[in-house]
Amino acid sequence: MSVTAPQGFVASGVAAGIKASGALDLALVAAEPAGAVAGSATFTTNLAAAAPVQISRTHLAATRGHVAAVLLNSGCANAATGAQGLEAARKSAATVAAALGVGVDEVLVCSTGLIGPHLPLGQLVAAVPELVDRLGASRSDAARAAEAILTTDTHAKEVVVERDGFVVGGMVKGAGMIAPNMATMLAVLTTDASVGPPVLGDALRRAVAASFNELTVDGCTSTNDTVSVLASGLGRAVDADELADALLEACADLAFQLAEDAEGTTRVARVVVTGAASGEDARRAARAVAQSNLVKTSLYGADPYWGRVLSELGASGAAFDLASVSVRYGETLVFAEGCEVGHDRAATSGYLSGSVVEVRCDLGLGQGEATVLTTDLGPGYIDENMRTS
Repeated sequence: MSVTAPQGFVASGVAAGIKASGALDLALVAAEPAGAVAGSATFTTNLAAAAPVQISRTHLAATRGHVAAVLLNSGCANAATGAQGLEAARKSAATVAAALGVGVDEVLVCSTGLIGPHLPLGQLVAAVPELVDRLGASRSDAARAAEAILTTDTHAKEVVVERDGFVVGGMVKGAGMIAPNMATMLAVLTTDASVGPPVLGDALRRAVAASFNELTVDGCTSTNDTVSVLASGLGRAVDADELADALLEACADLAFQLAEDAEGTTRVARVVVTGAASGEDARRAARAVAQSNLVKTSLYGADPYWGRVLSELGASGAAFDLASVSVRYGETLVFAEGCEVGHDRAATSGYLSGSVVEVRCDLGLGQGEATVLTTDLGPGYIDENMRTS
């Protein structure tokens, strides 16, 4: 039931005409009964942040972490749209707030789609009454909301994590412009855990840091990234550690779904770095390998050419000693003690032909560890992105 699985939440999705196809393109997730609950969000690090990101940041600050609803549209990013775009984001929030009977600052707004075009505000506003009327807590209500936020995604992405006395639900969209430090996405998480805004915000940041922030598809950071969480408080009281653990499980699941459905992807790869001089060095090395176009294209070709991996490790900026490094594809050791290790190349290529693979690198210098999720890179990505889409 995704975002409606926890107690105290309803959702809906409608076709507002923002997408020319007539597909669902406007979603709403709201507390039930209507009113502000504990809320938090993380946003894109891109300095060209879209209008909805700017407005949502302002709203969260004004309410000190209380949110009644999240409005999301697909088909238009409302990014780089100037004063008109900001006003459209404000008006969108105000229209939903009036329909729900909540404060304008208690509504967050999210948009996804092409950068540049102006949001068709009239169509969005006209669709809000139906959007509110259709709010419900059923599985189909949640599914419609998850479908309404899709752009180049091929399917909806949802998750439910059940814990003793509380539940976490979530939905996400994203298929391209995905890089560490907020993968390109719109995500809404809900929970019925009883928790205040400061603890909720801390738990969300920790969960995002270890999941969405460790995912890269193409190294590009969007203008619209937003991950929000609402807590109804109808379940058991929890502390930050317990909630962060549950949120991380949900976010990690959603991040993997993003990777699986990334534009042009044929396989997902986990780049695991161990033995680094520090945790930061491990992350630096793992990201260098995960974001390398040479590594990613070799993954597409199921080519176990360890030289590309080794080169990226050495250029990453992490502490490095060639004689101490080992590289594995899955469990197969291909490089150690400064040179190639004999292995069955055909079998290793067969392993790399799988839908999920691992590239394991031990730097042999310390205890630092990190894992970054990535994908291969092939003609499917170029076909999707060589024109405006």
